[in-house]
Amino acid sequence: MKRKPLSSEPIVDKTLLENAKRTLQMDKMKPPSKCVVCGSSCAPNSTEGLCWVCRRLKISAWRDSDQPTAQE
Repeated sequence: MKRKPLSSEPIVDKTLLENAKRTLQMDKMKPPSKCVVCGSSCAPNSTEGLCWVCRRLKISAWRDSDQPTAQE
């Protein structure tokens, strides 16, 4: 079996590649935000401004506050 000849044209469009590189550089330059409760670093996609520990505590508190009303 013969191999296919390698093409000299790029597989990914240069403008698409440049946009991806620019986006990655901008993400690296943005400093991580701080948790509004404890001050530790937040996840980059956090909309609440909470770290993962404070977010879990908030979810647990909501769950605990909802349980007594569900039992009645």
